[in-house]
Amino acid sequence: MRDLNVVLCYPVESRHIEALQQALPEATIIDAGQSQVAQRLMDADIFIGHAKVPVDWDAVVRQGRLRLIQSSAAGLDHCLTPSVIESEITVCSASGLFANQVAEQALALTLGLLRGLPTFFRQSLRREFVRQPTDDLHGKRVGIVGLGGNGRRLAEVLSAFDVTIRATDYYPVRKPDVVEQLLPADRLHELAAWSEILVLALPLNAQTHRLIDRSVLERLPAGAYLINVARGQVVDEPALIEALQAEHLRGAGLDVTYTEPLPEDSPLWTMPNVLITPHVGAQSRHRVDDTTRFAAVNVRRFLDGLPVWNVVDKRLGFPHPDAMIVNHPGAY
Repeated sequence: MRDLNVVLCYPVESRHIEALQQALPEATIIDAGQSQVAQRLMDADIFIGHAKVPVDWDAVVRQGRLRLIQSSAAGLDHCLTPSVIESEITVCSASGLFANQVAEQALALTLGLLRGLPTFFRQSLRREFVRQPTDDLHGKRVGIVGLGGNGRRLAEVLSAFDVTIRATDYYPVRKPDVVEQLLPADRLHELAAWSEILVLALPLNAQTHRLIDRSVLERLPAGAYLINVARGQVVDEPALIEALQAEHLRGAGLDVTYTEPLPEDSPLWTMPNVLITPHVGAQSRHRVDDTTRFAAVNVRRFLDGLPVWNVVDKRLGFPHPDAMIVNHPGAY
């Protein structure tokens, strides 16, 4: 009987490896890191992590050994190649695992824009103490595109600000009480026309690539704000820049951009109505601990033949709500 190889590619410490080894005593745990992950995946039975370097997934699939990918991220565009989609490999995400952090990031971007922080920060560098107009979050109409684990947590957090919330989702089910209306994904234009703040919390896949295009941006009310804590490539960035330059949009808060890092010559860097953070929405002091705890339970369930959490529809790139860990408190 061959060894069970579990390959890791996320920033683990020795204590995380020990925790996984305790949960998976029959496995050989291999901390590949980004430098070795492409090579080590060729002999992996289970992969835990997120490869940020090129991986020949076609070759991995042809090898016929990999059985489970447990991503350490919610987005799965890093591994859902056509060959993986067509294979028998089970893929699980970290959807909802960092919903608190993503909600905080979205809130920080939103409040930063509305309260004029980009303007006041630039003034502070010049030692200027000058009042400028600000805006209010209380009472706003907020649309959320994608009501998965992150979107639902964001709705809960925003509800404290006496906003009215509507949302779209591929699975328009289980409408939270704090959401006034939950619409199917194909009614995005309707949501945009209503929203004073449009927050993106949807996954990136073939259907959502550049989904937020000129037609969506033009339907937003004049003076609206766009907040993106999803993936940069769900937005048509040239169309966004045009909408900002024309002052149709009052501002944009971007934790993600179409190309990362954002090119130095991008106009977004110097726009006074844009707030940019470098894709840190899911960062947390406890992220690696939480990832390890979840992966240990989920991989153990997989090996024991039990239903796994956050198993994704590989063609869509995200789990069905019934499979998401956030809908099953205490499951891990």
